[in-house]
Amino acid sequence: MTVQDIRSFNRFYTNVIGALDYGRHLYAPYTLTESRVLYELAHTPQADAADLRTELSLDSGYLSRILNKFEQDGLVERATSEKDPRRRRITLTARGREAAALLDERARRTVGTLLATVPPADRPRLTEAMLTVRTLLGDSRTAPRPEDVLLREPGPGDLGWIVQRNAALYAAEYGWNADYEGLVARIVADFAEDHDPHLERVWIAELDGRPVGCVMCVRDEAPGTARLRLLLVEPEARGLGVGDRLVGAVIGFARGVGYHELVLWTNDVLTAARRIYLRQGFTLVAEKPHRSFGADLTGQDWRLDLRADPDRPGPR
Repeated sequence: MTVQDIRSFNRFYTNVIGALDYGRHLYAPYTLTESRVLYELAHTPQADAADLRTELSLDSGYLSRILNKFEQDGLVERATSEKDPRRRRITLTARGREAAALLDERARRTVGTLLATVPPADRPRLTEAMLTVRTLLGDSRTAPRPEDVLLREPGPGDLGWIVQRNAALYAAEYGWNADYEGLVARIVADFAEDHDPHLERVWIAELDGRPVGCVMCVRDEAPGTARLRLLLVEPEARGLGVGDRLVGAVIGFARGVGYHELVLWTNDVLTAARRIYLRQGFTLVAEKPHRSFGADLTGQDWRLDLRADPDRPGPR
């Protein structure tokens, strides 16, 4: 890649951004920069001028003029920061929140129109390409945060992703063979073909529009017992508390629908997962050596009594 390649891409992308110009296409009296400031204020309740200046890489004088305009229009209020008296806290008024919500709605509609020009089969490629640019050219401001991770129900293709990523990740990290992929495929197929949505669920952890983790809660053979299965967190999402959130979601769901006990089977080599189970209150009840997935392992049975401490707070 040359400097000219990047400059050529910049010219192209500038034209794309021009097609999304807020002032011309969203019928709003705000420039793109002003709209960005409104967006940040709407999504950062405790922002101050210094935070905005850093987050948006704006000149202090330019930002001050924008905030003065917003204040005159009744969109924002400024007050002394409770954390630092030298700083000014900026908050949106009710009118400002309405303006930000309207801009957000119109922006979604405009971006949706642009995305509609991309064939559905090509959209995953577009997502990956955008992620690649962000990853390679980003800095610490674009590093993922725990609050950037969303837990959601599986969509089309997600169950297949669970099988593929379990097989690939455990092969890469532990050398497990295709026997493990077969096991995961059977578990997922059983769920897809016959499950009770009131008593069984799958969670997908999503970051930047792509799955980075998963877990399942299914009925066990024992009455009143649920089983936690296929907990997985992608390496890029580790350290963000994703595993704890996924396990916490299973515990909350299982307890909420009336299960008395939650059980799981794992292997001793999965040390990170075992630490999560311990933090969440599980107890190791049995161990047994076995030869599976092309490796010598020690299987472990863990259990959690859901009636023991129903008010125990868990990760959200």
